[in-house]
Amino acid sequence: MEKLGVALVGLGKYSEEQLAPALLKTTKCSLTGIVTGNTGKAAEWEKKYDIPAKNIYSYENFDSIKDNPDLDIIYIVLPNSMHAEYTIRAAKAGKHVICEKPMANTVEECDAMIAACRDAGKMLSIGYRLHFEPYNIEMMRLGREKAFGPIKKIIAVHGLANTEGWRLDKTLAGGGPLMDVGIYCVQACIYTTGMQPVAVRAQEGKKTDPEKFNTIEESMQFQLEFPGELIAECSCTYSKKENFFRADAEYGWFELSPAYAFSGIKGRTSEAEMRLPQVVQQALQMDGFAAAIINKIADRVPGEMGRKYVKILQAIYMAMETGQRIDIS
Repeated sequence: MEKLGVALVGLGKYSEEQLAPALLKTTKCSLTGIVTGNTGKAAEWEKKYDIPAKNIYSYENFDSIKDNPDLDIIYIVLPNSMHAEYTIRAAKAGKHVICEKPMANTVEECDAMIAACRDAGKMLSIGYRLHFEPYNIEMMRLGREKAFGPIKKIIAVHGLANTEGWRLDKTLAGGGPLMDVGIYCVQACIYTTGMQPVAVRAQEGKKTDPEKFNTIEESMQFQLEFPGELIAECSCTYSKKENFFRADAEYGWFELSPAYAFSGIKGRTSEAEMRLPQVVQQALQMDGFAAAIINKIADRVPGEMGRKYVKILQAIYMAMETGQRIDIS
């Protein structure tokens, strides 16, 4: 079977270190195009990945991809504020789209992205790689099947240090660590419980470097309230490296540490250590989308899922700013 062609839009660190190498290991899609405003990078990638010159685009001629049958999927790997624009333009060019997380900075942008892809008859997927990762899939199973009884408490933390660039600019990022790493905590709580939160609370942490974090939060603690009075205690930060998820249930517990890493995820339960395969998460994610396109079936991580998460993120920011409990209707 001929593979579907993927074009990466934005050749930053994630494209360079994760997506491009993963596309060398996919079975249903391949790296056949790039979009970049850096001519030096364009030449480097052309040589390294044997990309035809006709499949290399700039942001100025991006819309002309509509005339290129080599490109089936456009993967948007740009700052958050640019996700909506380039998803919509890709859909209008007649291409399927994968958009990196978070889907966008606002629910309204998500709606426009979903509508554009629907109107074009194209599929929209969000880069939620952990939905294809064995340890996180096992957490979903343990939680939803109530393997240790009903979940009573959840702890989810994720943090990075030495963050730089556009992620420190609220206009481009939409916020701070909540948008970047806190979203993994939100996801883990939802896909482990199989439930959507009904309300949120949030508290901003003290800033150690007010100048660096002058437009965004440096850290945040937030609580997700689920049906049945289940509370998930979550935190995210740009001050230190953290990577942990745990669910305490009536008859035992299960956890991942690290939980959200690109590789090396480890897990254990109150009964035994988890022993599952390590995989190239992004390869499985992109092959999953390609399979959905080829077989004309629903994608595992569609735009509608991305919209739900953005709505929750916005509610968390409202709770942080107002100090109030915010209902999610």
